Amino acid sequence: TLAALERIAALGAKPAICLKPGTPAEAAKPYLDKVAMILVMTVEPGFGGQSFMYDMMPKLRSLRQMLDQVNPACLLEVDGGVDKNTAQVCKENGAEVLVAGSAYFNAPERKAFIKLIEQ
Repeated sequence: TLAALERIAALGAKPAICLKPGTPAEAAKPYLDKVAMILVMTVEPGFGGQSFMYDMMPKLRSLRQMLDQVNPACLLEVDGGVDKNTAQVCKENGAEVLVAGSAYFNAPERKAFIKLIEQ
């Protein structure tokens, strides 16, 4: 709720919200000016190794457009199915922070994997 986000900020922490795949971008609208980061899940939360949901990219773009109007400093984060192929798609659609679990831990060269998704 708004009160929780304000309390988090009052305590000196940076408030953030997370949107599951079934939650529309518009659900974040009342909180856009109160958060430091929005996490968009591109898999259903709960377990690793799921396939990336490309149909979350319109949500990501929409959030970036809304944030650019009211809170351009807010970071837009993606978690779920991020790998060398999907990282670029996420960035092209407005993501600035990428969370990679299985792809990172299963990479033969983890440092090379990080450099690859940073590009």
